[in-house]
Amino acid sequence: MAVTLTNPVGGSAGAVADARPVLLQATGVCKAFDLPDGNGAFTVLQDIHLAIREGEIVALLGKSGSGKSTLLRILAGLIPPSSGLVVSCGKPVLGPNPDVAMVFQSFALLPWLTVQENVELGLKARGVPREERRQRALQAIDRVGLDGFESAYPKELSGGMKQRVGLARAFVMQPPLLFMDEPFSGLDVLTAENLRSEVADLWAAGNFPARSVLLVTHNIDDAVLLADHVIILGANPGHVRGEVHIDLPRPRERTMPGYEQIKDAIYLAMTNPEADVQQLIAGIDRRAETRFAPLPHARVGGVSGLLELVDERGGAQDIAELAGELNLDTDDLLQFLDAARLLGFAEIQSGAVTLTPVGRAFVEADILESKELFRRQALERVPLLRFIVNTLKSSKRGAMDAEFFLDVLDEHFPADEARRQLETAVEWGRYAELFEYDADKSRLRLPDESLAGAPA
Repeated sequence: MAVTLTNPVGGSAGAVADARPVLLQATGVCKAFDLPDGNGAFTVLQDIHLAIREGEIVALLGKSGSGKSTLLRILAGLIPPSSGLVVSCGKPVLGPNPDVAMVFQSFALLPWLTVQENVELGLKARGVPREERRQRALQAIDRVGLDGFESAYPKELSGGMKQRVGLARAFVMQPPLLFMDEPFSGLDVLTAENLRSEVADLWAAGNFPARSVLLVTHNIDDAVLLADHVIILGANPGHVRGEVHIDLPRPRERTMPGYEQIKDAIYLAMTNPEADVQQLIAGIDRRAETRFAPLPHARVGGVSGLLELVDERGGAQDIAELAGELNLDTDDLLQFLDAARLLGFAEIQSGAVTLTPVGRAFVEADILESKELFRRQALERVPLLRFIVNTLKSSKRGAMDAEFFLDVLDEHFPADEARRQLETAVEWGRYAELFEYDADKSRLRLPDESLAGAPA
């Protein structure tokens, strides 16, 4: 899996330039609406740069207030920008964009026309002869699975069927660009899933009647399942925060490797509007590669005490003898031994535990030095702690709800074990002063917020 952050005009940061032709490009697009009674203007979009290349699906992802639909309408030529330029297939967009067909959230069917008549509407407006209109409409209707409903009226159709008519009406135009404005949000969950899968299958099969697609959505699953690029918009005013290139193979499923890691990073970006998107996305590959080996449930004080006992015995000790002396089951002792080994403080061979040089230094150090050693070893050798610290640093506030980390761990462990893993990580991280934990708010934060934005 490869996931990269690209610049807003389509070039990939650190990647080979994409040689495919640009079908649509926006440069410096701004949009403001005048307020009543001459009370100034309200800025909806500010300095938008984006590019849509041939053969790709691009998703505009943002919360309410980010100007997604306004931007879509500017790109379609339905409303003009206040400033900036939109170029479609090499020509400036100065009115309705002839290269674009649209699918709307509200279906936008004319109730007095049949399915076939609704599908033919755009062709009729372009003066296409009647027989050609009929043939192309019937082909599009069949493609979206509505064969047999040509003479039905919209009132006879379910929501999913109405949206299929909307797709057929766009498909029949065979546009270079298909715009889809929240196409699944007005449908029930099962219908939306079915229609989303069919759109993905058409695209993957090379049967799609458009050369590129722009999908406007607030749904992260829609974006990750369908898009090659996800443009993340910020709000108030709408602006491009970053663009994510997704190289998951098609057809895509939620259970495929890398899917949840990408979704988690985008979710983190969406829920932390001040976070640096580039740093969040840079962590995706690390999370995809690291399936978080389980932490041994051992408190730092217990690990430290064990190391001191071994040090007192010359730096090496038989494990069975040590367990008997401490009156511990070997399994209980192994939790502390595994923690010492994970941190690089000890080695275990032939039934004996031996301190490493850094383990001996940890035992002999004063409290401040031992904390520094523990901090260094934890960041270097414990991926979960490194992930938590880097995630906190990706937020300008240097803080995150513990629930987010629990959601990530749920992908690796059963629910009870995920909670225990987080508890152990929090205990180790607090000792090392990597982060602090507010139990009342169930929130982790960096001890010094000035560290935010600098990955470990």
